[in-house]
Amino acid sequence: MKNLLIDTNIYTDALNGKVDVIKVLQRAPKISICSISIGELLSGFKAGSKEDKNREELEEFLDSPRVQLHTIDEETAEFYAEIKNGLRKKGKPIPTNEIWIASIALQHGLKLYTNDRHFKYVPGLMLV
Repeated sequence: MKNLLIDTNIYTDALNGKVDVIKVLQRAPKISICSISIGELLSGFKAGSKEDKNREELEEFLDSPRVQLHTIDEETAEFYAEIKNGLRKKGKPIPTNEIWIASIALQHGLKLYTNDRHFKYVPGLMLV
């Protein structure tokens, strides 16, 4: 199986014990997550009642040797601009955070593991 970039919802599903999600993650040689997803997770943690526990679990996940954190750089921004303009021309806009996540996946040649259907509109994006 190819290395994966996981979307925020996949992290949450795995943490909640979704067996099918966990099986896919166990087969991946490397699991990537991007800073956009980390921001979404931290926002959710702050809104909940288990912020400290959730942060500890996230830190444990990020400390795994199989996990790599990707951040946004100038090259990512170029992918973002291409995706956003292409989707606008097609009349298929998707949320901004999702464009950033797709940009990271394309930039690093990663397969995106997500439950969100709107990623199918991003040309060239490999999905699980």
